[in-house]
Amino acid sequence: MAARGAPRVAPPRRNLHALLRPLNAPAARAARGADNPALEALWHVIASIPRGQVSTYGEVARAAGLPGRARQSAYALRVAPRALNLPWHRVLGAGGRIVFPSASADFREQARRLRAEGISVRNGRVPATAIAQLPQL
Repeated sequence: MAARGAPRVAPPRRNLHALLRPLNAPAARAARGADNPALEALWHVIASIPRGQVSTYGEVARAAGLPGRARQSAYALRVAPRALNLPWHRVLGAGGRIVFPSASADFREQARRLRAEGISVRNGRVPATAIAQLPQL
């Protein structure tokens, strides 16, 4: 115990952001998926979506041999190394819907990229004819 009158030293505060920073670094994100066969299968399927067509998160999961794991498709895109240069904009929510909030920059960027490939986007949705049926790996 400190002597009376001596300044009290507070325990060091842990900065949560500083602790989590190494886990969010690009190298750590890439390492998480480096030896994960499920993520690699999802990345291969996403890379195979043809220009001018789109797919849904659920369809990507099914084609990768992971039926019912649409959320894992979204996770695979989030942790994918930038060097893969995946066509993330070709993956949509159920029914061909852009999943980002309509006022967000991500929504506008995805709609812009889809239109640049000749896919019409109306009210955040693409026509059903643009949704590709992907072959299973």
